[in-house]
Amino acid sequence: SQVFYTECDERNIAKRVKIHVIGTDPAEDAVVFDVADDLLNLDIRQSQSGEYIFIETIAGSTTTVETRFLKTDSPAGTGPSLIQPRSEGLEYHVEHRGEDFYIHTNAGGAVNGKIMRTPVTSPGQAHWVDAVPYDPAVFITGFKTFENFMVREELCDALPRIVISDYAGKEYVAAFPAEPCALSIHAGKAFDAGHLTVEYETPANPGEIYDLDLHTGKKTLLEKVKLPDGHDPKDYIVEQKLIKSRDGSDVPVTILRHKSTKTDGSAPLYLNGYGAYGGGMPDSFSSAAISLADRGVIFAIAHVRGGNEKGQDWYRQGRGDNKWNTFHDFIDVAESLADAGYGEKGKIVIEGRSAGGLLIGAVLNEKPELFAGAIAGEAYLDVMNTMSDPSLPWVHEEKAEWGDPEDEKDFHYMRSYSPYDNIRPDKKYPPVLATTGISDPCVMYWEPAKWIARLRDEAQGGPFYLKVNTDSGYEGA
Repeated sequence: SQVFYTECDERNIAKRVKIHVIGTDPAEDAVVFDVADDLLNLDIRQSQSGEYIFIETIAGSTTTVETRFLKTDSPAGTGPSLIQPRSEGLEYHVEHRGEDFYIHTNAGGAVNGKIMRTPVTSPGQAHWVDAVPYDPAVFITGFKTFENFMVREELCDALPRIVISDYAGKEYVAAFPAEPCALSIHAGKAFDAGHLTVEYETPANPGEIYDLDLHTGKKTLLEKVKLPDGHDPKDYIVEQKLIKSRDGSDVPVTILRHKSTKTDGSAPLYLNGYGAYGGGMPDSFSSAAISLADRGVIFAIAHVRGGNEKGQDWYRQGRGDNKWNTFHDFIDVAESLADAGYGEKGKIVIEGRSAGGLLIGAVLNEKPELFAGAIAGEAYLDVMNTMSDPSLPWVHEEKAEWGDPEDEKDFHYMRSYSPYDNIRPDKKYPPVLATTGISDPCVMYWEPAKWIARLRDEAQGGPFYLKVNTDSGYEGA
């Protein structure tokens, strides 16, 4: 038996793949593949079939991918084979079935993704043919290949769905309600499985786990999550609204409230957002959100540009020199919700984490009078200093997401929204809480520390609080 694993450099970036044969001295582990380029990092995974190891070389904040493969039982010293050389902007994710690789890609202008097929013996792009043709109205977020079925995870109209295909052109959408929800496929099924375990939850429903018969589409409830306080999802209202941003874009917003809470402007509004890296905010269950709703607070998530809720173009409209769209979307959502009775201007509390903390800092500088309070967790706030320090983790890769401060145009654009650099002495800020972990390798603790210190020195209002967890990193202890 043997194990493939990645090894990181001093910046905590995966730079080499090694192989360990169980029972041997780890000091003798052979290097399977490595990269020296600072703009590249690695990821490895096993195919669903179990037959192959895929080594993905990722460049530019996941905008360009190059994949290599080798058999799982390859002896130490075997080098991987390349599927398709790196090409600027080409993304592809590979799975295996039988004599073919199946490739989820944006090739040929398929911005929201399509799935192509190619022989294992001829894996290059010249041999790729469509298996699931491109549909611009559907964003394919992921897929799995089983022996007799392909399972796709998709977003359509900003709502998730699961599609099952038999490889012969026959397919169906699994029967879950078309509503704000989170659908997830449980890992661990064998390659020849005829059933799939699916978890379904909504902002009001803590979760239901189903067995899905891939042959018939029949769902069988395996488990229903029950909270100890007698929680009943029927006591809550979950809505999705499309709110116009100032440039006419429709921003999806998910809203949770108790059925007794009125929408006449009298209820407090708690608004959450992220909007970066093409990472969406799923409409999943949160006990914290339910706790707020039970106390008469309206809880909302603004699916602003920079996320992926409406596909990859939605992401691209909120990155690089389009970043101001993210902040404008959030402000316009807050104002529109208040106008519609879901809150009151000046009495809205906002929250964001990591790159979502950047969102919070930027909108506070732009319109602090709109908000009653703000929480920025593990927040990316000092954009210019961070992106100018190549010794920090991820800075090289992050340039594709934020820009390069050594480029004059990028510098001025990034400087225009960097929260730390744009605090407004002429404006009164609401109370602010910033949190951080002392050992965070992704967002350094000094970013929120410096931001809070500068708010205290230069801004009116507050108070401005900093909470430092001395036992944690980015995701935990």
